Amino acid sequence: MTTDTELSDGAPTPRRTQAERTAGTRAKLLDAAIECLVELGFSKTSTQEIARRAGVSRGAQLHHFPTKESLVTAAVEHLVDRRLSEILEAEPDPERGPEILADAFSGPLFYAALELWVAARTDPALHEAMVPLERRVAEAIQSGAQIVMGSRMSTESIELSVELARGLAVSALFRTPEADAQLRDRLLPFWSEKVMDS
Repeated sequence: MTTDTELSDGAPTPRRTQAERTAGTRAKLLDAAIECLVELGFSKTSTQEIARRAGVSRGAQLHHFPTKESLVTAAVEHLVDRRLSEILEAEPDPERGPEILADAFSGPLFYAALELWVAARTDPALHEAMVPLERRVAEAIQSGAQIVMGSRMSTESIELSVELARGLAVSALFRTPEADAQLRDRLLPFWSEKVMDS
């Protein structure tokens, strides 16, 4: 039998530092918060359910994130950072600028953020928590697009493309995947032609 400080071959495993344990707990909470937002929506997401899914105590959750708003906005910010890193590491082709931006508004990040945008309209505490997050998201998208595109798109073209990508993603909620793919196949080349080198 091995102890929690031994590997199966009997060699000792290094103990995790307090900082590593803290980072691990935070990551579990953030991942669980995104999962809840995507599966349950903001109104049905509770801090108790997030803590349960993360496998941490309610006290640990409250220590790291004292309010639901602080937890869900931190979770979306965490996902934005991760998604931006993935996009930049892929070294995408600048010719696909609008397609890359459209893809950024998809998947768990988009659905979790959408839940927060809609709920923030009528929830003052969430709205207040979302303002700095939205600023951070806009800056991340802008800087990421500029890194990917270089001089191929002006700042205004990037801003317009972000707004178009967000709108395309929202309207996709009411299309089948096939219809959405057909629409993107029709619109993205036109969009790219109009904004590249502008």
